[in-house]
Amino acid sequence: MKFYYPVVIEKKEEGKWHAAFPDLSMCEADGTDEFDVLQNAREAAYNWIDLEMQEQDPKFPSPTDPKDVKLEARQQVRMILVNYRLTEGWDE
Repeated sequence: MKFYYPVVIEKKEEGKWHAAFPDLSMCEADGTDEFDVLQNAREAAYNWIDLEMQEQDPKFPSPTDPKDVKLEARQQVRMILVNYRLTEGWDE
């Protein structure tokens, strides 16, 4: 399955980066630079999806259109693609 969600990233004053998903409750990540925070955000989203998939009745929010995400100063919106494999041991 493929999941595509917007993530809001911003560079903090101390030089580190932070990412948060408007659609995935409490799904956040930090990083040392823009590349690092995006990699960490993808991993955080994968873990969020993995936990939800283990629920008896998983619920996935519809992704917000990036144009509709409210941004503050120094924030950017990016899209994160997460590939979630439903069958273990299957090689792509």
